[in-house]
Amino acid sequence: MKTTITAKLKLTTTPDQFAALRQTQLAYRDALNYVSAYSFAHGKTSNSTRLQKATYQDIRTRCTLPAQMGCSVPRQVGATYKALWTKARQNTEARRLGYTKCRFKGLDNAPHYVSPTLIYVYGHDYSLKTEQRVSLLTRSGRVIVPYQGYHKHVALMRETAEIGEAKLWYDRSRKRFYLLVSLTVETPDPRPEDHARVVGVDVGQRYLATVATLDNGAEFYSGKAIRAKADHYARLQKRLQRKGTRSATRRRIAISGRERRLKLDTNHCINKRILDTHPHSCIGLEDLTHIRERTKRKHGQKASKQQRRANRHASKWAFAELHAFLDYKTGLAGSLCVKIEADYTSQVCPKCGYTSKENQPNKGLLFVCRCCHYTLHADLVGARNISLRTLAIWQDWMATGQLSDAPNVTDNEAKAARLARYAELRWSPATSSPPKDGSI
Repeated sequence: MKTTITAKLKLTTTPDQFAALRQTQLAYRDALNYVSAYSFAHGKTSNSTRLQKATYQDIRTRCTLPAQMGCSVPRQVGATYKALWTKARQNTEARRLGYTKCRFKGLDNAPHYVSPTLIYVYGHDYSLKTEQRVSLLTRSGRVIVPYQGYHKHVALMRETAEIGEAKLWYDRSRKRFYLLVSLTVETPDPRPEDHARVVGVDVGQRYLATVATLDNGAEFYSGKAIRAKADHYARLQKRLQRKGTRSATRRRIAISGRERRLKLDTNHCINKRILDTHPHSCIGLEDLTHIRERTKRKHGQKASKQQRRANRHASKWAFAELHAFLDYKTGLAGSLCVKIEADYTSQVCPKCGYTSKENQPNKGLLFVCRCCHYTLHADLVGARNISLRTLAIWQDWMATGQLSDAPNVTDNEAKAARLARYAELRWSPATSSPPKDGSI
């Protein structure tokens, strides 16, 4: 099994090398915008071969980019338009099903590239040298730059990892270049006997992650501090935007990435804690694809102040990032992630199987079964139901030798059969008391 990670290398440049890399970045961005405008004017095509034939000579002459970069620019623009067309089709389907009334506007205008991030192709645009040096292609020729990086990533680059494309990223605040190298690492194929422990992880906004094990263990990772900090940044941005002065704009740019970096660091820490606490485990995660489209809320003038705040929290909920970190880190840590259906995980009683929205009054933090009066923390109930479903997948894996780690949601009959089987799962007869706030 192969796992892809990103190695972040800090480049130590001279003033001449810095100027050459910066000029190449800006010329590459100009080429992207030129090809994007051409594609938009010619039917919003995403065919990279057609774009390259039509714009290659203009890229070479107008932007004075090297040959390989002249091939990379149309491919990147074609991938951008392909992603936009995919989102447009998904939006059309969501509108047909009534999930949303908003029309996708990503193709109303030509995509405009703002970030000067530059893509390098290994073996053509860049190559690794001895003594921790890298050769990078610029408009004025190649430059050889020393680099520093995480010692484990540097060791993988030297030994076993398969090196792919890289991105040249410029940190504007520190005025420093970084090279983000894609590494593909070969990991052993998973076996069911190597993942005997089963863990269920329920993600949410009040508690970013709630972990449940089959031996009645529980862990809570609170999102209260993150939400309060996000609200603070939102209020600050709103005041600065109303002020509208040049100094206010500079301040907004300075604080624009703080919330993003805070959530990124928090998700990394949560993943590290989970994997360190539960090594060599089979970790179950909910399949939350299109969760925002399926959740109907009031928007605009019809929404109250509290509803608008809830919409902002939901739109900035980084559950997909948390899942993605767990997915790639488990392979490196010797664990395994599987996706299970998210249907009724917060409504079904793990003790008696009774399913109802009324089991969670007012969508609060307390779960009270209307049938057997089983009482527990609502997020812990969801995590326990996820762990039970993960156990069923693990048992099928042991019996058949084949792992089904991605549910086929398009097959309604198969999904109904799986949900019927999940409805028969039961937790231990011992009823747990509602836990105190054990947030981490």
